[in-house]
Amino acid sequence: MNVRVKGRSQHYRTVTFDAGKNSVMLIEQRLLPHQFKIIGTRDFRETALAIKDMIVRGAGAIGATAAYGLAQGARTFRGSDLAKFSKHVEAVYQALKDARPTAVDPVNAMNDVRRSMSSGATVEEQQALALAAAEEFANEDVDHCRAIGEHGGKLIRNGMRVLTHCNAGWLAFVDIGSATAPMYAAHQAGKKFHVFCDETRPRCQGATLTAWELAQQGISHQVIADNAAGHLMQRGEIDMVIVGSDRTLGRTGEVANKIGTYTKAVLAHRHKIPFYVAIPLSTIDWNLRKGRDIPIEDRSESEVLGAWGIIPKSAIRNPKSTYVRIANPSSGARNPGFDVTPAELITGIITPAGIFKPRDLWKNRARFGG
Repeated sequence: MNVRVKGRSQHYRTVTFDAGKNSVMLIEQRLLPHQFKIIGTRDFRETALAIKDMIVRGAGAIGATAAYGLAQGARTFRGSDLAKFSKHVEAVYQALKDARPTAVDPVNAMNDVRRSMSSGATVEEQQALALAAAEEFANEDVDHCRAIGEHGGKLIRNGMRVLTHCNAGWLAFVDIGSATAPMYAAHQAGKKFHVFCDETRPRCQGATLTAWELAQQGISHQVIADNAAGHLMQRGEIDMVIVGSDRTLGRTGEVANKIGTYTKAVLAHRHKIPFYVAIPLSTIDWNLRKGRDIPIEDRSESEVLGAWGIIPKSAIRNPKSTYVRIANPSSGARNPGFDVTPAELITGIITPAGIFKPRDLWKNRARFGG
């Protein structure tokens, strides 16, 4: 997508790779919306830390980052011993896989890279194949998101009020996004609609990232407190919900997404409001048999007990992100990062291949390469 930086509009991808420096280049998302900055990771350990610490976040974006990180780690190996190289690649793979356990995109992306590497006869060939496969995954992520927009954009009509949760925009993917792709397609088609962005506590990706994206693209929107969605639904002020997913089970249609998604699905079901989930194919897990088997990441309690923000420029010459404790000083917190929404609460899954009922994914798996 295009970003206006210092008065100039320029196209950026969330994740790219500098082959000369063997560095994964990332938008530092923790600084948004107040500062736009590109950083480079020096090795695969830094890349894994960037995923864990949410410098980069979102299903497709961390998938592409993991794919590039695997290639990055493979390219640091010196020597020609394939057995030692394979052991090295396995260590790189595990470090990147463990960075964010709930999302399946990093695993699917790295598995694609390793399959491609296996056709190489030498270490040098496998290193080259690794980077080529990572680039292919990134490009495919963009193509999938564009197709999601083509299918999902038809759901949005003039005058609609759409609710989204967390950030499943281009910042969460290599470009375009999943949940935002239908919005961008509808906007490009000249449709007039309004988006409500859940703030998405505790890290507030809706208030900081989705709202920033929509503002950059000139799409009408407002940020709402997470607990306000039910009130707006009850008053008939929300016509549709579109969210993303970090892992969708191909066997059952269950969806793991940012904490609070399940709550919105229950509310939408209660008020008979269509609830859609937008996903690229890399987000589908064809192996797990039930949602309870999805590993749910427990994050630091500090995210719940406080908040980050920027001190206004009037108060400080060089504004910096500041953490402020909100909760009672002696209290602890529980901070699950994701929840699982059952298939019966989901109207449809918007995929690059079309819109499907959640339980129809499995019988159509051949179309998805599952």
